Amino acid sequence: MAGKPRKTAKRRSWGSVFELKSGRFRATYVGPDLVRYAAPHTFAATIDADGWLSSERRKIDLETWRPPGSEDQRGMTLEKYAERWLTQRTPKPRTRQLYADLLRLRINHGLGELPVARITPAAVRAWHAELETEPTRKAHAYALLHAILRTAVEDEVIPSNPCVIRKAMQTGSTREIEPLSPDELQALVWEMPKSLRAAVLLMGWCGLRVGEVKALMRRNIGPDAEWVRVERAVSHRSGQTMVDTPKTRAGTRTVAVPPHIRPAILAHLADLDDDDPYALLFPGAAGSFIPDWDIRRPFKLAADRIDKPSLRIHDLRHTGATLAAHAGATTKELMGRLGYVEIDTCRHEPSPRLIG
Repeated sequence: MAGKPRKTAKRRSWGSVFELKSGRFRATYVGPDLVRYAAPHTFAATIDADGWLSSERRKIDLETWRPPGSEDQRGMTLEKYAERWLTQRTPKPRTRQLYADLLRLRINHGLGELPVARITPAAVRAWHAELETEPTRKAHAYALLHAILRTAVEDEVIPSNPCVIRKAMQTGSTREIEPLSPDELQALVWEMPKSLRAAVLLMGWCGLRVGEVKALMRRNIGPDAEWVRVERAVSHRSGQTMVDTPKTRAGTRTVAVPPHIRPAILAHLADLDDDDPYALLFPGAAGSFIPDWDIRRPFKLAADRIDKPSLRIHDLRHTGATLAAHAGATTKELMGRLGYVEIDTCRHEPSPRLIG
């Protein structure tokens, strides 16, 4: 008995329609980029498949064509598209939480319900004008929206990025950071609680971030305190404590400790109750990571006592960079010491102020 004849595509002037074993029809065509595209779904009848092909051909003729694979994303709301965008990336936990907060609190309110394809420069401008938050957070929200919609352009969901506000990703006037002199740094150290003085020395002379200092263990200090090994960083966000690798890929590093502060580091090690190599250098209650406020609060009080009320704990990194630069460190050495990847970031650290 002869088998059932195979059904082939009907000859058309443009595109093809095939009948599947299910009895439904698949439409395909070769686009302007010479890639064959299929409809995102099948059709119950050939007339429906022909209609889809006619629609695609009309887009090509009008020069408004984009690959059909992005159709589902063009109809997706910004909130849903941003959620997918975030799941496809692997930022640090704290950065992921920051992005999620910016989306939930700043971006989705006003733009989240709009389809991505309908977000216009006017809509972005109106959202930005009505965004009520401090300048830095406003710039961060705009930068995140710009990044998400840049991906939408790359995905061919939209033809161009509607985030076109000039300087919207800049925070405005930059706070001038004046690094401490060696005498000022030592005065700050003496005003800190004894258990945290070594932490300020490591931040001010070695350029460690506060999160990196919190994660230091006894094993991270070299023989005679000649060096400190940075391998982890602690961050706190939304009531959670997170431990991860340092902020940048260059953040895992070994930093030489200046000879004149090594005795203070060794004295701090001697005062620790726990001799375990994995014991924290600056533990909180019950040996856990020290809470953020338990180090920032005494730092603020100490800064006030040395008449530096505007000093922030992160400013100690700038002090460390400036002290190293005045000691003769090259830009490459500063990058390694501070854990920087980009040379431009490092160049912004040292201050022209004369360190005496």
